[in-house]
Amino acid sequence: MDAKAKLRFLRISPRKTRLVVDMIKGKSVGEALALLRFCSKGAGQPVYKLLNSAITNAESLFNADVDELYVKTAYVNEGPTLKRYKPAAMGRASRIRKRTSHVTIIVSNE
Repeated sequence: MDAKAKLRFLRISPRKTRLVVDMIKGKSVGEALALLRFCSKGAGQPVYKLLNSAITNAESLFNADVDELYVKTAYVNEGPTLKRYKPAAMGRASRIRKRTSHVTIIVSNE
């Protein structure tokens, strides 16, 4: 039994988000929530909410016991990039890329 939750278009770059998501892979749900609650990274809070959503999905869809759940899979894909321009020296323009992330968490009890 696998329960999934997705977070799309998170306005944090995938590289920064992967640092947070890699911390919780393979951990029990309680340990992962504790790690995310006290994580000092910006992506900690959105990933915490996403993990709570995956846990709730497992409870409501499969009547799973929360104490037996663990993070089976967690990964981050790159979303669309917002392109902006900033004035630069000598009348030029510099490109600014505002990257987004798609985060997926799958919890299981098997």
